[in-house]
Amino acid sequence: MSFGIVLMIRADMGVSPWDVFHIGLFLQIGLTIGTWTIIIGIFIIALASFLTRSLPQAGAIVNMLLVGVFIDLFMLIPWLQTPSLLWGKILLFSVGMIINGVGIGVYIAPKCGAGPRDSLMLVLTEKTKWKVQWIRGGMELVVLTLGWLLGGPVSIGTFIYTFGIGSIVGITLPMSDALFQKLTGGSGASQSGGVQNESINKGQIRAYHHDGVSH
Repeated sequence: MSFGIVLMIRADMGVSPWDVFHIGLFLQIGLTIGTWTIIIGIFIIALASFLTRSLPQAGAIVNMLLVGVFIDLFMLIPWLQTPSLLWGKILLFSVGMIINGVGIGVYIAPKCGAGPRDSLMLVLTEKTKWKVQWIRGGMELVVLTLGWLLGGPVSIGTFIYTFGIGSIVGITLPMSDALFQKLTGGSGASQSGGVQNESINKGQIRAYHHDGVSH
């Protein structure tokens, strides 16, 4: 997930709404993009736990910490720079988006808990009884607006990611789940039509649910 995010950042064609927000905070305040990913993740996990009056699952905490740490590590790779030609940027962004989608499928398959943003999405869906599309769309719109106001990189890639990542995860999640079942002999996230129940609020994760730091 983190490597895909960094490739999209380096492509300089726009990033996911959440990464627009993280980069905007980095540009205005400092620290690092990965650090802001972790800080915002902590706030979101705390809010979700408060609303559900329960402790977060291990997967949410691991997701939050490792994604942020590895974003900063991959950003340090000296040869990973923005291509000078447009076709190179398009290729880098496309590869990054696919890798990010694979990472999302891999982390969901073991059923160890949703990432921070998906956890909050599930909680708000349960509390408001609104459709998950409305909740997720509202969250994305808010952070995208805040990130844009902070100077985050909003471009064509932002909209491609927003509307396209669900389709990629729709492919990578069943594949990751099948691999997980083969390796462990257990049941994964895609069982019963690709639905996974999360104990955080008895909600569901479907193929189009993803934490693009977006994860």
